[in-house]
Amino acid sequence: MVKIRLRRMGAKKNPFYRIVVADSRSPRDGRCIEEIGYYDPLAKDEQIKVDTERAQYWIDNGAQPTDTVRGLLKKAAAKAEA
Repeated sequence: MVKIRLRRMGAKKNPFYRIVVADSRSPRDGRCIEEIGYYDPLAKDEQIKVDTERAQYWIDNGAQPTDTVRGLLKKAAAKAEA
């Protein structure tokens, strides 16, 4: 199964995440199929950038977003509308 999930980047105690499409059997920070965005929780206004077209493409083709990524996609969509 293909999942849309977070890949942790950044230094110790300074996390930065990339939103990636990956096989569910691959490790968290392992090989991915495609990177579709990023999430920086420590930025002043919690930066989220997602290629919504690619995310929708993968969801339409059966990729399952994790609970965290599903929330981030909703936040990104809300920011885009505002």
